[in-house]
Amino acid sequence: MTTEGLSDREQLARILVDTGRGDRLAFAELYRHTSPRLFGICLRMLRNQSEAEDVLQEIYATVWRRADSFDPIRASAMTWLVTLTRNKTIDRLRQRREDLLPEPDSFDMADQHQPSPAAQAEASQERLRLERCLDALEPQQKSAVREAFFSGATYNELATRCRVPLGTMKSWIRRSLIRLKACLENT
Repeated sequence: MTTEGLSDREQLARILVDTGRGDRLAFAELYRHTSPRLFGICLRMLRNQSEAEDVLQEIYATVWRRADSFDPIRASAMTWLVTLTRNKTIDRLRQRREDLLPEPDSFDMADQHQPSPAAQAEASQERLRLERCLDALEPQQKSAVREAFFSGATYNELATRCRVPLGTMKSWIRRSLIRLKACLENT
């Protein structure tokens, strides 16, 4: 597993690919580099440390089993991991059948657990890119995307909150994600 001369993003992709090949050292490295950020996401969404720790354990068990499905051409390693984290956490929220979801404005994308300075710099750059691309969306679409991805709100919940038809909400989210993807690929 040589990652010399690669960017942090490329190194993380290489580590995840190696994990998919059953490399236990790569898996340990992946955990060390990504667990603070993924735990922060779980904790913000669940607002319960014990549950966040349980979900984080489930996430890494899934990563170990499914890392071979990661395709660095389709998404960055961190995007793949964050999506997995978000989905597992939403599954847990749905299991609890919580009606009250956190307000999207309460989410600060910075981790509550302090990663290394290099990881902080990379996360800061990624956050700035994401924020710039989110700011390019219409206010309603931006709000809907933030709620869907940071609080786990469903299309139905979002449509009800915004007082728009379900089909409209689905279109907003879909078009917004397409615009975000294009923006992130061009920055």
